[in-house]
Order: sequence, then C-alpha cells, then structure tokens
Amino acid sequence: MLPSEKAPEAQPEFPITDRVREALAVTQRGVEELLPEAEWVRKLARSEATGVPLRIKLGLDPTAPDIHLGHTVVLNKLRQLQDIGHSVIFLIGDFTSLIGDPSGRNSTRPPLTPEQVKANAETYYKQASLVLDPARTEVRYNSEWCDALGARGMIQLASRYTVARMMERDDFTKRFKGGTPISVHEFLYPLMQGYDSVALKADLELGGTDQKFNLLMGRHLQAEYDQEPQCILTMPLLEGLDGVEKMSKSKNNYVGITEAPNEMFGKLMSISDELMWKYFTLLSFRPMPEIAALKAECAAGRNPRDAKVMLAQEIVTRFHDAAAATAALEDFNNRARGGVPDELPRVALSLPEGSMGLGVAAMLRQAGLAPSASEANRLIEQGGVRIGGAAVSDKGLKLPSGTYVVQVGKRKFAEVVISAAN
Repeated sequence: MLPSEKAPEAQPEFPITDRVREALAVTQRGVEELLPEAEWVRKLARSEATGVPLRIKLGLDPTAPDIHLGHTVVLNKLRQLQDIGHSVIFLIGDFTSLIGDPSGRNSTRPPLTPEQVKANAETYYKQASLVLDPARTEVRYNSEWCDALGARGMIQLASRYTVARMMERDDFTKRFKGGTPISVHEFLYPLMQGYDSVALKADLELGGTDQKFNLLMGRHLQAEYDQEPQCILTMPLLEGLDGVEKMSKSKNNYVGITEAPNEMFGKLMSISDELMWKYFTLLSFRPMPEIAALKAECAAGRNPRDAKVMLAQEIVTRFHDAAAATAALEDFNNRARGGVPDELPRVALSLPEGSMGLGVAAMLRQAGLAPSASEANRLIEQGGVRIGGAAVSDKGLKLPSGTYVVQVGKRKFAEVVISAAN
C-alpha cells in the first residue's frame, strides 16, 4: 500500500533570525535555483525554533563504480547543510537504476543489471564519505519501498500524474517530435524518484539542473499524498578540464576523487584561470568573502597561479591528506622545471618475437601512455613525446631492449622496461 498522510495542519510563523539568514546564505551558495525560496526560509525558521533538523535528500543511481569532482558539487552542498545541523539522506537508487534515468537523453538508456548495480553501489557511499560526515548521514536504498509497491501500488502511483504533464518534459518532447522511441517504462523513472521523497518525507531534495523535472515530481507527489511538499535545489553542472563539456569520464575531462594526488593536482592546475573561480565556488569550502578577496587580488595583478595552487592543495588534501598535497605541489613544480618525478610507474614490455626493437608508437600504446598507435603518432608529430629527456621526432624509431624514462605531454611519465621475448 502507498503511504497516506493526513493533510498537514497550518504551520505557525516562526521568526527569521540571523541564524536563519546565515543558513539561507549557506543554502544559496553556488546554486542554480532554490524553489520556492520563501518556503525554504519558513522551513529553516521552523527548524531553528523547534530544534528539529530538516531532512535533506540526494538520490544517486550507481551507474558507474567511481565518483569524480563533478559528482561532488551536490555532495559539497549536502556537507554544508550537514555542518549547520540538518539531516542528510544519501539515497542509493538500486531500484531506479534498473529502470534507467532518461534525463537529458535522446534515446532509451539501457537499464543496469542487478549485479552491476550492486557492484557500483559498494563503492558509491565509500567515496561519498570522503565529502559527507558519515556520522550524520542516513544511507537508504530505494528498493526498500519500491519493491514493496508491487503491481497494484505501481498502478495507483501512475494514476497520480498525467501523460500530458509527462510530455512537458523537454527530452521527452524532443524525442516524440523527432520520432525517437520512448519506452513506457521511462515514464516510471520520474514517478519513482518522486515517490522516494514521499517515502522519506524529504524537506529538500538536491540535484543537477538536468534533474529539475524529477525534483518537481517529488513536490507534486508529496502534495498528492497530503505531505508538506519538499523544496528543491538545483546545482550547476560542472565543466570538465576542457572548460566546455560537462565533466564526464566519457569525455576524458574529469578529475576522479580516487586518483593519485600528483595526477589530481596536475589536472586541477591545467584548468583555465576563468574556470578556476567556478571551481572555487562549487568545490572549495573556503568562505565566499575570502574567495571574493582572492579574486580581487588576482584582478589587481596577483598571479592567478597562486590561487590555483590553493584550490588544488585544498582538494588534494580533502581526498588524500595535507602531506600528499604538499608533495604534489613539489612534484608539479619539478615537472614545470622540466624535471622527472621522483617516483615513476614501471611498465614491463616484451619485444615482438624475432624483432630487434619495439616501435615507439606501439611502445606508447602498450605502456598506456597513448590510447592508440595513431594517437601516439600524432603526439610524436606535435613534439609531445620525450625519451630520456630528448624529444622524439621519428615515428619509425624502434627501441631495443633496455630501460627508458618516457614522458608524454607535461604530466605523463613512465619507466618502460623492454625485454627480449622469452
């Protein structure tokens, strides 16, 4: 059976104190939209007056095993709200992952298998705990209530929303007009996400800007079940290292939160000076007045590199520790001077049988320093490959048995050991 709540009684008005205003400022930092703001202020005032924390929900489908900095934009906001005393619900969408979120898609998203969902979910919360305070985080799985719905409950839930309203969703509209198939099960996804808010009695739900329709569905369904509707908060999508596309592993423009400190530091130092300030707003925990003062100093002539170092060190410290951040800065400075890192990944390769040398392009591909031989050749043509400190210009170069320090671009290094075939 679906939950049925009595209609909420009219709430008394509570005073808007300085602490409420401060909590609103924390909520608003870096957000795209806070809807409806007046309702959120009333919720904050009630919480302040009664001492009852608000219930703040974030749902994530474990569609991949790892989290990158783009995912942490909403996690950072959750942590900020935790730090001012509210309750965070980290919801793992093990049921909704089996449907597949159609948000922003121009085709049906293949649902994950239960085995894939379980494997990915095992790492999700562990990595999210690098941002959230585990002691103040409630972890839930939406299979708890979604499985219990059954066919009857699912039909009753579907009766709470119309097809016409569902077709107002931008991606559904575009696909329908373009003749691209829309499977009926895709309509269930926003309904199930909204039903999560009913089951959890959420006061606020967070998501990216591409989740707005689903977040509003939660408000609608809570009202349908006579609950006080949640407010919604959308966060901007974070551009990746290229400064253009949304951070994504498929675009290879991401910074993974479990990456090695030196790699993480170097990637962050590669972002543009302009993009750096958005990263500060969305990823840093520094107070906004401090960031504004730093930005003013850079506008007045201070080297933006100083600010970028501060950002990179803060983030590396968060996901590793302060010693790793200091070592990463030293490594970065050493590389900038043309030096070789103290510690290099070691790669063992074998010569082709009967050959006296391994082609340089094949070596780069096999060592994981280039995704393909054609990309390796392109890097050589652009002067981006150095062996033993000397630039390689001959794409036909063959390397005999031996040990080589190989550099690709500014940040990729490896000690490659080539041995004769057994």
